[in-house]
Amino acid sequence: MEITWYGHSCFRLVERGLATVVTDPFDHNVVGYEALKLKADIVTISHDAPGHNCVSAVKGTSHIIGGPGEYEIGGVFITGVQTDVQGKKNGDRPRNTLYVFDYNGLTIAHLGDLRQVPPQAEIEALGTVHIALVPVGAGGALNAAKAAEIVSLLEPNIVIPMHYATPASKLDLDPLSKFLKEMGLGEPSRQASLSVKRASDLPDETRLVVLDYQSG
Repeated sequence: MEITWYGHSCFRLVERGLATVVTDPFDHNVVGYEALKLKADIVTISHDAPGHNCVSAVKGTSHIIGGPGEYEIGGVFITGVQTDVQGKKNGDRPRNTLYVFDYNGLTIAHLGDLRQVPPQAEIEALGTVHIALVPVGAGGALNAAKAAEIVSLLEPNIVIPMHYATPASKLDLDPLSKFLKEMGLGEPSRQASLSVKRASDLPDETRLVVLDYQSG
């Protein structure tokens, strides 16, 4: 399994012999970063906004998933869970869907623009999460403190932050340093992508992995 970040909330998940997934492709004119030129079998959309739903930026797609449900495509099991509560306060906000991807028992959760920490029962319903892709920069999603809280509840083996300020982003987001401070961490080393062979290879204690955004 190889996980690559292309900026904002967009990742590509690749495993040999199984379907390739791209999450939350963005309109670079709105978000910044370089224009995406990706190929994938599946595109998932956490919510209907230009920073997360630019399906035209991904070629070769046979399946587009934009809401809750259970799906099995190309050997990948995908569970979409709606996370927000619609009400007077949130009625004008697009509904967010988080996705859990199961690649032969290795699970990756993409939290989309999750805004509030879900109740413990909803967290437990997700099952084991090995790798969590977590928004940390506020701007309509979790701020640093809430992101740190959900990490402590999920207890993933690996956390990869997303949706935060970078030199390439045009959006008004908090920097990664706020999340690192909440987690009690110093400046981490960065890497181009994350490669994992199997769940048993993952660390027992939660580890933070910071990816450099790649050009699409």
